[in-house]
Order: sequence, then C-alpha cells, then structure tokens
Amino acid sequence: MTYTIKEVSEKVGLSIYTLRYYDKEGLLPFVARNDAGYREFTDGDLNIIHTICCLNNTGMKISAIRQYIADVMAGPASIDDRKRLFHDHREKILEQQRIIAENLKEIDYKLDIYDAPNAEDIVSRELQFAEAEKTANALENPYVKTLISH
Repeated sequence: MTYTIKEVSEKVGLSIYTLRYYDKEGLLPFVARNDAGYREFTDGDLNIIHTICCLNNTGMKISAIRQYIADVMAGPASIDDRKRLFHDHREKILEQQRIIAENLKEIDYKLDIYDAPNAEDIVSRELQFAEAEKTANALENPYVKTLISH
C-alpha cells in the first residue's frame, strides 16, 4: 500500500510543509516518486519517518539525522555507526532528563509553598529575609511593597 504526502502528514502528525522540508534536507531519500513525480510513501517509509520524528523531538540536529538516514541507506555495514550515534544521543537525552528532574524538584518545592495554608506567611518571611540581606550589605532594596487586600 502507498500513501500520498497528505495521508502521511495526517498519519504522522507532520505538516506537508515539514515533510517537504525533510525531503529537501535529504532526510527522505528512501521515498519513491511515481511517474507524475509525486512522492509515494510506503509503510516502511512511515517507520523511518517515525524514527526521524523521534530523533527530532529529542533534540537531534538535522545534520545528525541526515547522517543516520545515510547510514540506513548504506545497509547493514553501517550498524556500528548507527549504534554509536544512538548511544551518544541517548546520553544527551539522559542528561537533559537529569536537568529537567532537578528543575522539576524546584518547581514542586515552590508549588508546595504556594499551596500551603500559610503560604502568605512563608512568602512574607522569604521577602523579609531578602530585604534584610540587601540592607545588611548596603544594597538598594529592589522589592516593591504592596498591600494585600482581602
């Protein structure tokens, strides 16, 4: 079974423009064209496009994806190169996950404060501490005092 670019766009969640861009960037050399010059995609093509989307969504640069596609086109002789590329990319993703997890802890900590029944008291104490630090170091107080009306 073959698919048009419009059908592929709907199946993989990419715009037709993005698919054409990928083709222009050399990411779709495996896609055949019919006698009229239109792209005809197969299920195997969709599998590779799925991998391209995965790599793109996880931050791999187009040039690296292009290298991966070249390796795919080269066949089994490129397995070691593909493994190396995927191992390196996996390490980058794990580092990104570690950084996101650290930042998520800070966000959760702040949410716990803001969700606390005594949130206003906690925030007021934090503000008083910050202002006292500025004063102790002879620095201008950049915090604006506002009246909280209930």
